[in-house]
Parts: sequence; structure tokens; C-alpha cells
Amino acid sequence: MHIRAFQLADESAVIALWQSCDLLRPWNDPHKDIQRKLAVNPEWFLVGELDDEIIASVIAGYEGHRGWLNYLAVAPEYQRSGLGRAIITEAESLLRAAGCPKINLQIRSSNQGVIDFYQRLGYLTDDLVSMGKRLEHDET
Repeated sequence: MHIRAFQLADESAVIALWQSCDLLRPWNDPHKDIQRKLAVNPEWFLVGELDDEIIASVIAGYEGHRGWLNYLAVAPEYQRSGLGRAIITEAESLLRAAGCPKINLQIRSSNQGVIDFYQRLGYLTDDLVSMGKRLEHDET
């Protein structure tokens, strides 16, 4: 798999990938999420290609205190083959080079397979409550 920065021409393939991995929710417009990321460190929006097909993605972010990972996706037919680990390792390298001391991420509590995946990569469950507040509503 070749890992590179997202390009605008990748948008439909990335959204299809996210859909196939059940990452999309009605309250998050993927087109808007992509545009938002392209406005801030667009080089940290990574895709993985195999035979000219987008098969993986991850979005990394860092605001000076904590790093974040979002939209990790590996096409279902390629899951459990080390590609998720590879693209996460690349995102971690970008964050480490920026001086990021810790990475946070959010996983739906019902998604035990993804929780297990991150635990195998050394991520631990923090004793905290995740809270959020929508500042913009994407629902159509």
C-alpha cells in the first residue's frame, strides 16, 4: 500500500470507503468534513492506495496540546492485513514530528473490534467522559 496525502480527486472514493466501513452518520456531512480538514493541515489527511484504488484513510489533527485521529478506514476486504496499522503508524509519525505528546481518539463503545485494534497498537482507555457540542449542524 502506498500512503500519501489526500487529493481533491480522491473525494468520492474516500466517501465510498467511509460508507463501506460504516463511518458515516447523518449529523456529519462527509463533504463538509473533508473541506474542513483541507483548511487545516491538509497534508495530515492520509489515504492508502493499492493498484490505484483508495483502500484506507485516516485524518490526523493537532492543536498544540493533543493529537486526534479521525476517519480511520480500511476497505473491509483488506482489514486484518496490517494496512490499518501501517496508516496509523504514518499518522503517528506526522504527529510526533510536530511535537505532539499524546493522541486521543473516539470510538463508539459498541465497536469492540475497533477498540481491540487500537489496544493492540498500544492505545489505552482513558478514565474520562467524552463530551461534544455542535457549533454547526450538517444535517440536511
